Amino acid sequence: MSDRKTFALFVAAFLGFWFLPVESPRLQGAIHEALALTQWYAREHVLLCLVPAFFIAGAIAVFVSQQSVMRYLGAQANRLVSYGVASVSGSVLAVCSCTVLPLFAGIYARGAGLGPATAFLYSGPAINVLAMIMTARILGLQIGVARAVGAVAFSVVIGTLMAWLFRKEELQRLGDMPTIPEDAPRRTLGQTVVYFALMVGLLVFLNWGAPDGGDGAIWHAVYDAKWWISAGLAVALAFVVGRWFAKDELAAWGASSWDYAKLIFPLLLAGVLVAGFLLGRPGHEGIIPSAWVEAVVGGNSLGANLVASIVGAFMYFATLTEVPIVQGLMGSGMGNGPALALLLAGPALSLPSMLVIRQVLGTKKTLVYVALVVAMATLTGWLFGRFVA
Repeated sequence: MSDRKTFALFVAAFLGFWFLPVESPRLQGAIHEALALTQWYAREHVLLCLVPAFFIAGAIAVFVSQQSVMRYLGAQANRLVSYGVASVSGSVLAVCSCTVLPLFAGIYARGAGLGPATAFLYSGPAINVLAMIMTARILGLQIGVARAVGAVAFSVVIGTLMAWLFRKEELQRLGDMPTIPEDAPRRTLGQTVVYFALMVGLLVFLNWGAPDGGDGAIWHAVYDAKWWISAGLAVALAFVVGRWFAKDELAAWGASSWDYAKLIFPLLLAGVLVAGFLLGRPGHEGIIPSAWVEAVVGGNSLGANLVASIVGAFMYFATLTEVPIVQGLMGSGMGNGPALALLLAGPALSLPSMLVIRQVLGTKKTLVYVALVVAMATLTGWLFGRFVA
């Protein structure tokens, strides 16, 4: 950085602190919201969501062969198979936009094509069966069906467009990627499937949310037994790891998981802190007044849908929290179209996830991915609003 730019930054920082309205209730409230959201995230998501996700990502990097990833998710794989596997794999997890990141980084590093990888990245938080059911029951059948259809279509369309737009870069990336010789497997395919199924099951049941009163008996039964189920899965996983894996493999697994934690965790916390400062927690305000948002997302104009998509893309939503938030906004005058736009953009993106995606894909690919999600959510919301009207 040149001396002129450095001097300009010094001056800007000095003036910023000089005129900082420290006594402003709005600023104090925004700082409190930033810290409160980060504390909530640390308590609710790090141990139960991120830590298991880091271990799964590390396992993908160590125990899933490059050839297997290329066969099912590579750029040259059958598109029906690759996008089908990516969408189904993501939807089974039903995780938030941050928890899916280590898994996305893992399959992308092992040679998955950009298209299937970004389809998986979108489908993980966006295609959530329970969220679809809640949306239909609370916000109406039309929005519920539109969200389900839109989310599935988005994962395939966005992945296809990303693969086409960056086809030259992807060919070079995959061409430069060293081919790792596939050693003789130490375990059978069935043992590997059981190992990953136990880890995914543990991630799912640890994060099984409390059902509403109107949910079916099965949801209540699973929630009541979630800790017993999780404990059983943890014991089974410990047994499998102890019997089927050598010490050198476990050391490599731990090192790989730690590498993903170092890459992702600091960016996520920084992103959550900034998101809390700007937009606050659900039901609380950050530096941006919620009245401003409510004022511009009423009706069904193209601008209202665009604002809803952008706000949803930057705001952090934990799994299933987007439904009551949108319900409150609709009660304040939000139109059906902007509501759908927020539901399609919000769960799949957040400021913290953008920071990590940039670290994995680079700035240009990240900007295009975010722009595609926002643009498609805006257009879909606008068309849906006109249809409903």
